Amino acid sequence: MASGGHAHGEDEIRYVRRRYLTPQVATDIAIAIANATFAARDVALWGEGTTTVASDSTHVRAYDQNIFTEWHSRYGGRGILIYWHIERGSMVVHSQTLRASASEVHAMIEGAVRHGTTMKVEGNYVDSHGQTEIGFGVTRLLGFDLLPRIKQINKVKLYRVESGESDLYPRLTPAMTRPIRWDLIEQNYDQMIKYATAIKQGTASTEAILRRFTESASHPTYQAMLEVGRAQETIFVARYLRLRELQREIQEGLNVVESSNGANSVIFYDKGGDIATNRREELEMSVLCLRILQRELPQGGGDTTATEEDLEHRDGRTCWATV
Repeated sequence: MASGGHAHGEDEIRYVRRRYLTPQVATDIAIAIANATFAARDVALWGEGTTTVASDSTHVRAYDQNIFTEWHSRYGGRGILIYWHIERGSMVVHSQTLRASASEVHAMIEGAVRHGTTMKVEGNYVDSHGQTEIGFGVTRLLGFDLLPRIKQINKVKLYRVESGESDLYPRLTPAMTRPIRWDLIEQNYDQMIKYATAIKQGTASTEAILRRFTESASHPTYQAMLEVGRAQETIFVARYLRLRELQREIQEGLNVVESSNGANSVIFYDKGGDIATNRREELEMSVLCLRILQRELPQGGGDTTATEEDLEHRDGRTCWATV
């Protein structure tokens, strides 16, 4: 970076990195860039402000000596996961690091609730790995919609509203199952709101709450949340199969994440794209700086012509972000 055609030497860059650039500072920079972008967008070009984000994980290889390195069966290699939340205009609103064995459901909820930007999230696109019945239930209690692309949607069961409705939907009979247990939801409603408020206010992490429920699957509040999730999933599947526009909307949103992941593989090339550090702070800094660096790339829908002065200024900021 010190040979990038600017007046700053290697020692100066390393000093600024050690002295001023911390994970919190990098997070604040990323949030400020996102907020400024939302405020500056031309409505005629970008349309009205979006209220939906797409979230997905990307696998980054890491050295075997890295204590955070785990083998991931789906990606077939060692490394860590970076979980992104990206709105439809390709702006990253949240990023976080995950263990290879971690659930993507809690990461999706955490990012949608605590992204820190001015964007109001009302919907979250995910793939099959980011949705479960408990995910549908928690997101409904938190006030936003889970909009997944379900891989095997033909195997999803639809729950009845009440018993004795088997004759109302004869063509759906093979897919129908038992009624929703509304009495269980009513009995545990206050407790469900308590847990949802704890997640929203940050007094408890989603991962800790879901782990507690998983260890005690018979917990009545957990069972009630599952019932809410089953009802919400049934409503979503009915909408998804009926509305072609919703199918296209979800697919387009997830395509944004896939495109972003492809760009990351080009930007994050140092050491062959492998993460060498085993310090969590340095690992977080790598992800946050990658998030900042993404914003230096030209954004679609605007003027992408850069002057020599622009490139020089951009190169300087890029150096500070990536060291």
